[in-house]
Amino acid sequence: MSLYKRRLGAGSAVALAALLVAILVFGVTALRAEANLVAAAPTPISVSVITATHDPQASIAEFFPGLISARRQSALGFERAGRIERVHVDVGDRVVAGDVLARLDIRSVEAQIAAAEAQTAEAAAQTALASETESRQAQLLERGHISQQRFDEVRTSTRAALARQNAAAAAADALRVQLDLSVMTAPFNGVVTARRADEGAIASPGQPLLELVELDQLEVNVGLPQSVAASFQPGDTVQFAVDGNNASLSGRFRASSSVVDRQTRTVTAVFDLEADQAVAAGQIARLSVQTAIGTDGFWVPTAALAEGRRGLWSVYVLAPDAHDTYRLEPRVVETVRVEAERIYVRGAVADGELLLASGLQRITPGQIVIPATREDAVR
Repeated sequence: MSLYKRRLGAGSAVALAALLVAILVFGVTALRAEANLVAAAPTPISVSVITATHDPQASIAEFFPGLISARRQSALGFERAGRIERVHVDVGDRVVAGDVLARLDIRSVEAQIAAAEAQTAEAAAQTALASETESRQAQLLERGHISQQRFDEVRTSTRAALARQNAAAAAADALRVQLDLSVMTAPFNGVVTARRADEGAIASPGQPLLELVELDQLEVNVGLPQSVAASFQPGDTVQFAVDGNNASLSGRFRASSSVVDRQTRTVTAVFDLEADQAVAAGQIARLSVQTAIGTDGFWVPTAALAEGRRGLWSVYVLAPDAHDTYRLEPRVVETVRVEAERIYVRGAVADGELLLASGLQRITPGQIVIPATREDAVR
């Protein structure tokens, strides 16, 4: 009997120990499950967001480069050959229309003029003598002392003498013109940009000696697509941007060539710049033209665009979740126009939805987030 009791006590102890082990294992398992549950629900991260604002009338600024040049620019030279006696200006000098720029040696021309004037005087004396002879011969003809033939010969001699006088006077006038052409004057207000010869050099006819550029009237020649050039009317005001100059330039449309260049497929448009602007001839100016995009969409910053498979792009929409949180959902979009810091896209994004503005490297699809800051709409 005592042996039976001892066996029964040993069995109860084993059963109790097994129960305690089961309770311990269950408790550890429950604690691990609770820990895993806590680990599976991380704290939502805060992200910067932007509101999708659809704009079917959106436009983009397109820039077309053009060259600033003077409306008038001349390479000045002498019309006749001669030795350069004096150059009155140098590079950088500003001149006014009519100012003397250079002179040729005129001593030989003055000598030729003196000789031509002497020949004119001689011809005038012969003309006067022939005229008096004609008068006397006319009296003799009336009295019948000479024939009509003789009188006609005398009258022809008078006319020939007058012709020689006129020819000598014309030659003297031509030499005086050469004297005037020996002085180079400024045809318009401007600045001297080049000087190619100095005193003592022999100038050839038409050889450029000085270059004069007009500063008061600057223009910009821009190659534009025909459709863009056709949208301008004479007098329309436009804005230009110049590299290195933060201020914009004002100009007015004057005319276009209306002929499409075979190489560039553009037409040349000419714009007159307003006076007293801090630019110089030779600089590059960019014409800003607002062009309608022509499709419904919205602007997003470049940092909000994620590259997907097969060359597709997507943005992350913040879909409302429980407890004032949001879940990130990728939406495929199509890029329409690209600028430096923003992109115009269209896709399955409703107007007014919140989009992830930046920080793509910190998130994954389906992640729970909360908006931290709301960026201004992309303009």
